[in-house]
Amino acid sequence: MSTTTPAPARALNASRTTATAARVLRQLRHDPRTIALMVLIPCVMLFLLRYVFDGSARTFDNIGASLLGIFPLITMFLVTSIATLRERTSGTLERLLAMPLGKGDLIAGYALAFGTLAIVQSALATGLAVWFLGLDVTGSPWLLLLIALLDALLGTALGLFVSAFAASEFQAVQFMPAVIFPQLLLCGLFTPRENMHPALEAISDVLPMSYAVDGMNEVLKHTDMTAAFIRDTAIVAGCALLVLTLGAATLRRRTQ
Repeated sequence: MSTTTPAPARALNASRTTATAARVLRQLRHDPRTIALMVLIPCVMLFLLRYVFDGSARTFDNIGASLLGIFPLITMFLVTSIATLRERTSGTLERLLAMPLGKGDLIAGYALAFGTLAIVQSALATGLAVWFLGLDVTGSPWLLLLIALLDALLGTALGLFVSAFAASEFQAVQFMPAVIFPQLLLCGLFTPRENMHPALEAISDVLPMSYAVDGMNEVLKHTDMTAAFIRDTAIVAGCALLVLTLGAATLRRRTQ
């Protein structure tokens, strides 16, 4: 029985990372449906939400900012997990890792490519919500954009991470109820977290989506950048970095 010697760990290299990102972006350029899902779906959902509450603009103001961060996270999670899994099941990932390309370069390249799309997605969604749909925020729209971007990057990181544990695209989609839905229910979107059962509040305190919603609400209520906002953005960014590191550690060459 033959054995495979693990490849030595390679230091993260900027040129290999950018080359990986460029390859992913070239592939996505030929997949307009995926680009539409990532870039347009959050805008469409916000548009529908605004006119669902057409008779109550205040309701849209109360939850629109939170959903401005949640929608990009969900779409980036879904698309990234499926795209990464497709690379592995098609054998592309195995061929790439046989080259002078470390797992860290691959994960960072994917994060850079999808992060570029996340910037476009977040900018469009924020601009639509604030300047076209009339989302009333006290703070700067640029702070909303920052949180929306960090949320999209967190969704990318989570998608890269869970793809290592899925054997098919169907299984990748099945991770959404396990990874995303509990955060959606406990993030404070439907009821303030302090009003939840103490056990659920404690769980919500360790879920990154809770801090994404808190950060959005800080911009909604305060004109200046508060200490709570800085804490929330730091936690979301830190969680994204941690999950990307875990994704690099658990990345497999192929699906067994």
